[in-house]
Amino acid sequence: MHINIMPFFIPPSVCALGFLSIDCGLEGDDSYPDDQTGITYVPDGPYVDSGENHRVTTVYRNYWGQDYRTLKTLRSFPSASGKRNCYSLPTDVGDKYLVRLEFLYGNYDSMDSSLLKFNLSLGVNHWNTVNLDTTDDQDGYNFYEVVFVAWASWAPVCLINIGQGIPFVSTVELRLLGTFPYPAIIGNQSLSLYVRRSIGSSADDDMRYPDDQYDRYWIMGETTGAADMSNISTPTIIPPSVPFAVPSPILQKAVVPADNSMKLVFHSDQLDAQLRNHLVILHFADFQNNKSREFTVSIDSGVQSGPFSPPYLKVLSITTDWSRDTEGKYNFTLTATSTSSLPPILNAYEVYGRIIHDNPMTFSQDFDAIMAIKYEYGIRKNWMGDPCFPPEFAWDGVECSSDGKTMRIISLDLSNSELHGLISNNFTLLTALKYLNLSCNQLNGAIPDSLRRKNGSMVLSYESGGDMCKKPVSPSSRNRAAALAVSVVVPMLAVAILGLAYLFWRAKRKHNNDPPTVLELTGAPGHKTNHWDRLQKPENRRFTFEELQKFTDNFKRLIGHGGFGHVYYGSLEDSTEVAVKMRSESSLHGLDEFLAEVQSLTTVHHRNLVSLFGYCWDEDHLALVYEYMSSGNLCDYLRGLDYLHKGCNLPIIHGDVKTNNILLGRNLKAKIADFGLSKTYHSDSQTHISASIAAGSMGYIDPEYYTTGRLTESSDVYSFGVVLLEVTTGEPPIIPGNGHVVQRVKQKIVTGNISSIVDARLGGSYNVSSMWKVLDAAMMCTTDIAAERPTMATVVMQLKESLELEEAHGDRGDMENQARDNTYLMSTFGPSAR
Repeated sequence: MHINIMPFFIPPSVCALGFLSIDCGLEGDDSYPDDQTGITYVPDGPYVDSGENHRVTTVYRNYWGQDYRTLKTLRSFPSASGKRNCYSLPTDVGDKYLVRLEFLYGNYDSMDSSLLKFNLSLGVNHWNTVNLDTTDDQDGYNFYEVVFVAWASWAPVCLINIGQGIPFVSTVELRLLGTFPYPAIIGNQSLSLYVRRSIGSSADDDMRYPDDQYDRYWIMGETTGAADMSNISTPTIIPPSVPFAVPSPILQKAVVPADNSMKLVFHSDQLDAQLRNHLVILHFADFQNNKSREFTVSIDSGVQSGPFSPPYLKVLSITTDWSRDTEGKYNFTLTATSTSSLPPILNAYEVYGRIIHDNPMTFSQDFDAIMAIKYEYGIRKNWMGDPCFPPEFAWDGVECSSDGKTMRIISLDLSNSELHGLISNNFTLLTALKYLNLSCNQLNGAIPDSLRRKNGSMVLSYESGGDMCKKPVSPSSRNRAAALAVSVVVPMLAVAILGLAYLFWRAKRKHNNDPPTVLELTGAPGHKTNHWDRLQKPENRRFTFEELQKFTDNFKRLIGHGGFGHVYYGSLEDSTEVAVKMRSESSLHGLDEFLAEVQSLTTVHHRNLVSLFGYCWDEDHLALVYEYMSSGNLCDYLRGLDYLHKGCNLPIIHGDVKTNNILLGRNLKAKIADFGLSKTYHSDSQTHISASIAAGSMGYIDPEYYTTGRLTESSDVYSFGVVLLEVTTGEPPIIPGNGHVVQRVKQKIVTGNISSIVDARLGGSYNVSSMWKVLDAAMMCTTDIAAERPTMATVVMQLKESLELEEAHGDRGDMENQARDNTYLMSTFGPSAR
């Protein structure tokens, strides 16, 4: 038995962010706060593509009562839904998460089933088997948890029909753990919960959020088969510690042997046959400081480990790897050493089964790219779970290759799929793709440059009419189409080579500093110049990578990061301060996003938009160099956004409006930044732009975007409304347990008490009428129906009126200045509405 000791230390202040709580089967689009925890639950529609909504019968709704609203609806997956059905949960690569699924049968189908059994998988790996006995007092309730490291931007959690009952689920909960907890969770291994128990607490004290910052379920009371234990407790608060963050109320209670015994023995419940390789975690916190305590630990009468001596009012956590080949119960034995004055003590323990990731999964960038394509075009089909593995569940139209560890998408057939809009740049992110069939859809616009440059390495079939589009393409016809594409591509490629040879001959006669013609970058519609022309403007300097290394002191000072990459502070030869945005090698944003930002910053100029100083396109390095913004407020920010919508020749949708993308200069002037996701209209009559689901940030995204996949000017308006609410309330858009800021403010507005909404740090130093105007503007911006939102010009006018009221507020002199200062502070933090 191998044992590791996790030493005690105080963690940094951890905010329980990153909660996603799904009430499966909930109709409509309304969310609600749970009565017990305050956590907001949302419908499951955006996260699953199949299944049927049901309610448990009245008998069981009454039995569970109002406190368990989350269990009264469910989603089932009958045979018509297919054998595998999955929820897609949003994650950040490298972070650790807990996923919990709850099940309450409640005779929803009126079949009085006595036993239901189906499998769960996390990605491509088996997680557990749901085994529900509906004859017990709770009528088939159980929950299952797994903790894992995110390997992509989405984590598929799947229910698999094994022919022993229709799979269903009542709730799906995702909890962000961050990077500290549970060191045993690594990239190729997850942990499936068997039991998590606080044995020093009474059976009525089951615990979760907010007592547990990660919303873990702790079962209270003595474990089954506990022998001769006594409960002890202390009123002294014992702080949680990394890496397990056991809640303080659990650490304040423990068990010791009864009758002056120096040995503590207890047994588990029946061991699940599926859990053979285990991780056992024992948690100790000693609050008896008058004598020494030292003991050894053994499991199933195995080799003793230790001795261990828990520190006073601190936490000691012991982890042990443990395997067994038989079913049954297991036992813990804690034995005091001969030098110990006190008997052994135990506060809580956890037991997990190890899930080894031994199946090949789809390459994470391929998975993220095809998920973005799915949401952009609203593709349903059987596109759930991992696209490639196992082969029996591979997505329709997707073909993959494998190196034994990962799967790469090499062929994608989306012909006859009723796709609408422009051809997505996300196809380019499928870097191993050799065949792409987009025939027989309603796609328009030019083929993206990034796809054109794959000419020769990929066959693209793009036919929008004719007899071949009247029926689905069979495998044989697919081969014929590929052959036809080759017969067309090869001659065109030959012509292109001759053309490039001619261009190269001409280029030799030009100045050596001219850009390479192999990267032919066409300009946006309506403009005569191309991207290189814009980059070569005198004010747009071309930097070498070595120069950027020098100006940033070898990228010493990191000042920001995003989907494109990291942003570093720099200083040019003349001491001009700059921000250098370097593309990360792991970034999914590439050439097209780089050029989108170049196009935006070189064609659009406004005092509330950041200015581009230059760029770097040096071998494998892409970078933008723009003005450095140091500090300030958001007072003038909206004018820049209004200019993007109405002041440009072709309107621009920013697509990722949030407080992190509003840079603030020393003169307190705000400027919009990060145009890597911005989109330009192709004509004055265009009303929307199809965009990837990867665009935007959680909490700021237009709700209509999830159903339409389209960005409009009103999408930016919605995001700006969230920024206003964030500024006015001083709270982030999403608070676990309290939901979205729009819902939080709506609940408070009905009271008519503005002080309950506005950031308390303002101390009431604001004009009430002025603040109500800000709140009104924010709530108009964040209405769910895009057509009912105002334009940015209208918002500008209303906020100007608010500012005038605020400036007239207060007495002369310092009081007036204080009022203005508070107005600026308000603009920096958040918004509201009535």
